[in-house]
Amino acid sequence: MIRNAKKLEEFEKQLVGIKNLPYPEQLKIYGEVIKKAIAANAFTEEYEKESREAKIRLAKALNSLK
Repeated sequence: MIRNAKKLEEFEKQLVGIKNLPYPEQLKIYGEVIKKAIAANAFTEEYEKESREAKIRLAKALNSLK
């Protein structure tokens, strides 16, 4: 569940701006934006728990690109 719609809009705008970058760079930026959104309490604790598996998959994907 999203707590702050305005912060989500800002997050989405940042994601749109990275579409022309190489994929590994997009993933890096996406990860940083997610961290900032969580730190700003834009997402609930429940979202964080649910997204752990997604974070693990993202880390595996990033590691396979090296």
